[in-house]
Amino acid sequence: MVESIWIEKYRPKEWTEIKGQQAIVDRVKAFVDSKNMPHLLFAGPAGVGKSTTALVIAKKLYGDNWRQNFLEMNASDERKLEVVRTKIKDFARTRPIGDVPFKIIFLDESDALTKDAQHALRRIMENYTSTTRFIMSCNYSSKIIDPIQSRCAIFRFKPLSKEAIFELIDHIANRESLEVEEKAKEALYYVSNGDCRKLENTMQSCAVISLKITEDVIYSIVSAAKPQEIKDVLSVAYNGDFITSRKKLIDTMLEHGLSGYDVVKQISSVILDLNIPEKKKLDLIHRVGEAEFRLVEGSDEYVQLEAFLAYISLIGKE
Repeated sequence: MVESIWIEKYRPKEWTEIKGQQAIVDRVKAFVDSKNMPHLLFAGPAGVGKSTTALVIAKKLYGDNWRQNFLEMNASDERKLEVVRTKIKDFARTRPIGDVPFKIIFLDESDALTKDAQHALRRIMENYTSTTRFIMSCNYSSKIIDPIQSRCAIFRFKPLSKEAIFELIDHIANRESLEVEEKAKEALYYVSNGDCRKLENTMQSCAVISLKITEDVIYSIVSAAKPQEIKDVLSVAYNGDFITSRKKLIDTMLEHGLSGYDVVKQISSVILDLNIPEKKKLDLIHRVGEAEFRLVEGSDEYVQLEAFLAYISLIGKE
């Protein structure tokens, strides 16, 4: 009981709690104010405010009765056709409580629904539109069948900007009495990659170690190399010292516990910052794509990374 009260206290209630998606908030708020909205499809990467937006919509529409009028389901757990035909259909056919003419069914991670379940769902969306609205959240809208997409107003969420991430960092730091260095803010933005959920989890993990959050603490928590470390490896290879760059790369991987796939992702994010001709940057990005593909297919990570460093050394000598 105590845990549920704590969770309810910190669940989102206001539009201002949705960061970095102002254009979407303005449009959705207009639907809520008029108490009339279509089915909605929220698409975008993880941790950018899709579920938060759905919860705020419900609380603004229904007030204290939001739990009776809002069914929240994770489609990745309940993805079968039978769930759509029973649980969702039973909730959709009953009338709402209060003065809002419809209830809301929120399907999180709806791109995990099977094709059969999606086809059954489109009939329910059509038949019970007088009493129910659907909000569907997904990472990849291409996995939602076209008939469902055509029935929804589609909102595409974007990763949070640096300004929005910094605003969240300051808010959390003030609320939790944390001290965050400026370099640490940059590191948090780099490791979170616009994901608010990952940002909060990283800050919470760092706060367990120290109330003063530094760059070193962050990279040790997330098991990632500093961008400068990766840059140094690539720069040494470009200058023709393959053996030293290979040793530095292996030492970095062992020190931070990185896999080859982790290293390739970090390499792709720092190539554009290298002090080399633009044409060679494009060539390296192409080679990174090939290395990533081979790693996904099961190639040996050390062989692929060594081959990439060898290629950098070769183009550096041209």
